[in-house]
Amino acid sequence: MKSATNSAGLLDGKVVLVTGAAQGIGREVALLAAGEGADLVLVDRSDKVADVIEELPGQQAQTFLADLETWEGAEAAVAFALEACGQVDVCINAVGGTIWARPYEDYEPDKIQAEITRSLFPTLWMTRAVLPSMKSRQSGTIVNVSSIATRGVNRVPYSAAKGGVNALTASLAMEAAGDGIRVVATAPGGTQAPARQIPRGPGPQDAQEEQWMQQVVEQTVDSSLMKRYGTLREQAEPIVFLASDAASYITGSVLPVGGGDQGL
Repeated sequence: MKSATNSAGLLDGKVVLVTGAAQGIGREVALLAAGEGADLVLVDRSDKVADVIEELPGQQAQTFLADLETWEGAEAAVAFALEACGQVDVCINAVGGTIWARPYEDYEPDKIQAEITRSLFPTLWMTRAVLPSMKSRQSGTIVNVSSIATRGVNRVPYSAAKGGVNALTASLAMEAAGDGIRVVATAPGGTQAPARQIPRGPGPQDAQEEQWMQQVVEQTVDSSLMKRYGTLREQAEPIVFLASDAASYITGSVLPVGGGDQGL
């Protein structure tokens, strides 16, 4: 993002908390934000988040282990960041992701609950935990990672969770604007990524589950005008932009990043 004529990073001097930073979009955001000058607090429930520190270019970065599906985990993560850094300028909520893929009538109730808990509650809890400190400073930015899969096949509970993230973004932006706080989101489409080191779930167990997952892949590609999955960097760049002062007049918006698929 930096130009040859301007060496200042988009996030210079900002304390940026990134959740889900051990892998995937969260990890890519951490690497990109580091290159843009952020002081980082990287939060994940896996100790593999410590490995990300070794890839950063040398500025201040710290890690914290927490289960953000719980209020206690989110509260502890924000308390750690405030104690370590004095403030949180930007909170990027990247925890979430489909655990299973199947028609809605084939979701058992416990799986529906698990999908909502995984992909809605970490964002609900983190925004609630970080908001008071931002409000006291009359400044801050919250960037939520939603999904274009609010309109997609074989993922109804996940779609509902990400629809909740969109609603949270819009409603909280209205509440928080008067306190100098921006609340925005991206809605990633299908994203190419290395094999996950920390699985979201058990993965397809038989030929039927493989077929259901293949239907998700085909629908995702077909719905994209570009007819392809995006890269991790293509997802991280818009997130870092929205986190920066370059997006200072943007709040309450959900930016689709799906190759032309607008989701809902």
